[in-house]
Amino acid sequence: MRFISFLIAGLCAAASPAGAAVASRGSSGFELAFEGDVAAAPADAYAKFLDIAQWWSSDHTYSGSAANLSIAAVPGGCWCETLPGGFVQHMQVVNMQPGAMLVFSGGLGPLQFMGVAGSLVATFEAKDGGTHVTLRYAVGGYAPDNFAKLPAAVDGVLGAGFASYLAFAAK
Repeated sequence: MRFISFLIAGLCAAASPAGAAVASRGSSGFELAFEGDVAAAPADAYAKFLDIAQWWSSDHTYSGSAANLSIAAVPGGCWCETLPGGFVQHMQVVNMQPGAMLVFSGGLGPLQFMGVAGSLVATFEAKDGGTHVTLRYAVGGYAPDNFAKLPAAVDGVLGAGFASYLAFAAK
């Protein structure tokens, strides 16, 4: 339990002050929304999203190294992290349409220790010779504080990850 409290505290400390990506919040959940454009074809932007070890921050991993992250682009595939003698399944691939959409199910970070369910949807749409990327993460369930602090904290972590992805996808 101490480990879980430590993770939640770390997630809250990483929150962005503005939290502008929190699309909605209620006592039973929240939704975050991010969008941006990259100068790459949708198939390339999609492929770079799958290469999570290249753009996710090591600060937001259990192992301390983003190099231990991978996304298996197969039905039921794992957004996983290897640990010494173990692993963490952060999310599971539940829908994939190469070059167009990825849908994951699960709770990122300490959310997996809570009574919540999450759905993360990434879409890739051709726009002006590049790709418009949208990321939406909806979480619902039970939180002891009625989701008073978690949306801003998750927004900070996922927002930083999305910004890093956009920079990586533009290369």
